[in-house]
Amino acid sequence: MENNKQPQLINPAELFNPTPYGFSHSISVDSPFQMCFISGQSGGVGENHTLAPDFKTQVQDALKNLKIVLKSHSMTFDHVVKITLLIVDHNQEKLEIWTEEAKKVWDTTDLPTSTLIPVSQLALPDMLFEIDAIAVKIK
Repeated sequence: MENNKQPQLINPAELFNPTPYGFSHSISVDSPFQMCFISGQSGGVGENHTLAPDFKTQVQDALKNLKIVLKSHSMTFDHVVKITLLIVDHNQEKLEIWTEEAKKVWDTTDLPTSTLIPVSQLALPDMLFEIDAIAVKIK
């Protein structure tokens, strides 16, 4: 039997509306397994996308935003198989902060695959961190 389901865009109401900026927060592809491709989540909070001034809080807020998107697909951090991290002015201190926060949401023995890309800046002037993800759930 042929699967005629189309990919489904999901923009959780708890996050800012990304449509005016030309993207969606996530898309889910339904087949024998569900795949979810999640756009970069920053530490922006609320409709105004207010950013905390410090790196650690932005990482924590970005992970909260990622959790919201995962939940909107009936997924958790356990379903994440790949992440990409973008860190402004990356250094050892920021890596240690990231590692500490990652261990709070993932079992340290089952971390997803990861790519870290140091960057000079992100989409907004005060944005210091961004994470995107691919999640998979077997049906």
